[in-house]
Amino acid sequence: MRFVKMHGIGNDYIYIDCFQQEVKAPEKLAPRMSDRHFGVGGDGLILIMPSQRADLRMRMFNADGSEAEMCGNGIRCVAKYAYDHHLVRKEEISVETLAGILHLQLFPRAGKVERVRVNMGVPRLLGKEIPVQKGGEEPIIDQPLTVQEREFRITCVSMGNPHCVIFVGDTETFPVTGYGPQIEHHPFFPQRTNVEFVQVLSADAIRMRTWERGSGETLACGTGACAATVASILNGKTGPRITVHLRGGDLELEWGGEGEPVFMTGPATEVFSGEWPEEETGEER
Repeated sequence: MRFVKMHGIGNDYIYIDCFQQEVKAPEKLAPRMSDRHFGVGGDGLILIMPSQRADLRMRMFNADGSEAEMCGNGIRCVAKYAYDHHLVRKEEISVETLAGILHLQLFPRAGKVERVRVNMGVPRLLGKEIPVQKGGEEPIIDQPLTVQEREFRITCVSMGNPHCVIFVGDTETFPVTGYGPQIEHHPFFPQRTNVEFVQVLSADAIRMRTWERGSGETLACGTGACAATVASILNGKTGPRITVHLRGGDLELEWGGEGEPVFMTGPATEVFSGEWPEEETGEER
């Protein structure tokens, strides 16, 4: 089975072209291929598939095998693969995901896509949309959450997948790996959550570290960057156009306010391709 390793500013996934191949048990394959010691290594597995509703369909599986709704860095790589490998040959495409159909603008150079701008959709802010415990019709903005006897002020945003944004003084010294899993599995989040720890640098720049649901800390998270942008604006900490600095690189974000979509622009990179042994795919011979 052929695969391609790609990353969006360090958020790396293994991609399989399902226009040509079939993967019958991706939830079992994802942990094996994602293992950084015994597999290919990555934050998860992404399938690039035909769609009856859009140009492409994307399915994403975290490193633990759980299926996620969307991945902002991953969808840019899906677009790059599709264009570079001639699944599509246009610079504006649509991709079907569990978070809905998203629209992307591709920026090719010398026949290869280097950057992609994604309409990430309108953020969902109500408690029941995140979702959080007991749901509700009110947004979760700067509300308290106690974890290990420490109170955090949280803002929650769904970009098709749940995010909990927390503002901290210094992301580099904050114990992300200590609090990240505790918040991910907190009873307040019935479907678990991604967690963004954000340091505001100026009115047009933030620094962020992410604890991703099902994968642990990653070098970047596109939907997390969107959620952090929305939270920063809602809390009056930044303007509507900002640069998000992540450990793997930078993303450009724009949000016009409630009812408006978030736009994310960033690079996509192909690293290498290879073959995974047939007996490891979970398919019958």
